[in-house]
Amino acid sequence: MMMAKHIEVDRARFRKIVKGAVRSGIRKYLSHGELIGRKGKDLVSIPLPQLDIPRFRFGKAGQGVGQGEGNVGDPVAYDPNAPDNPQAGSDPGEHVLEVELTLEELARIMGEELELPNVEPRGKKNIAAEKDKYTGISKTGPESLRHFKRTFREAMKRQIISGTYDPQDPRVWPVKEDKRYRSWKTTFEPESNAVIIYMMDVSGSMGDTQKELVRLTSFWIDTWLSTQYKGVDRRYIIHDALAREVDRETFFHTKESGGTKISSAYEACLKLIDESFPAQEYNIYPFHFTDGDNFNNDDDQAMALLAQLVDRSNLFSYGQVEGLYGMGKFLARVRTAAEGYDGRVATALIKNRDDIYGALKSFLGTGH
Repeated sequence: MMMAKHIEVDRARFRKIVKGAVRSGIRKYLSHGELIGRKGKDLVSIPLPQLDIPRFRFGKAGQGVGQGEGNVGDPVAYDPNAPDNPQAGSDPGEHVLEVELTLEELARIMGEELELPNVEPRGKKNIAAEKDKYTGISKTGPESLRHFKRTFREAMKRQIISGTYDPQDPRVWPVKEDKRYRSWKTTFEPESNAVIIYMMDVSGSMGDTQKELVRLTSFWIDTWLSTQYKGVDRRYIIHDALAREVDRETFFHTKESGGTKISSAYEACLKLIDESFPAQEYNIYPFHFTDGDNFNNDDDQAMALLAQLVDRSNLFSYGQVEGLYGMGKFLARVRTAAEGYDGRVATALIKNRDDIYGALKSFLGTGH
């Protein structure tokens, strides 16, 4: 028993060291795609090459490197009989240590490092929140749930039937068979639920590099919001001059061409919300990723639709990546409008993987 306790203490120390190492390198993990491929059902395997594990080294007292005969510059443990052309060795070398963390642990580390506030839900929807409700009477149960009136009634009935009840001396003495207890059943209560709606520009100026930035950013958005809500639904919309809802695989691997009308994506998003995710029941998070190169005559229409999206959403997030032909101007329009929305519009410029850290802080740091 004592040995198990020591092992558990050591394990807790190790986990603390691991989390510290992950936290110190969180920028690197946020910007690399390897973790997405390593994702299991609810675990992610993280390589930690910089983590030193303590280990014993045996030797005699007073002996070691730097002690004894020798001059400065002499090689250590030099063998004059060693061959000039050494062959490949057969001994194992140092390996990268891989540790497993749950996605919830990883999200917590990310939240602490980015100083992310907890989300303040606003919508409610029936999902898996359990609540116990007393609905009946049982012959068994804990004394704390004993139903006095039902127990008294059963005891009186028994005494009357057996002829032991005396109206002149109306004493009722319950026995074990008379006792009745409150019983309950588990019901489902309304609980905060969320939907994330991803929109991505797939026009000719959005290449594979730009889509990879969107994929990485989306993974961490999912990871964080999944810790804030018991249920998270995800929907995907792609657009060029036209928009349509697709599945996740299509979203990240579609190759299109042609121009861009951002208003088409916002129209599709509004339709999806109004038909499937009413704002009074859901916490709604639209994320739009584009290079900002919009059709000139579409900006005003897109901004008018954006205002409607903000009214229905907890937070609208706009991420602009650097397209194949440079940066568009739509980001400036969104940032100007964001000043009037009381923090319910977040923007980020994502030129490369190093910008993902700042984008997540911008998108998730509002607490909405």
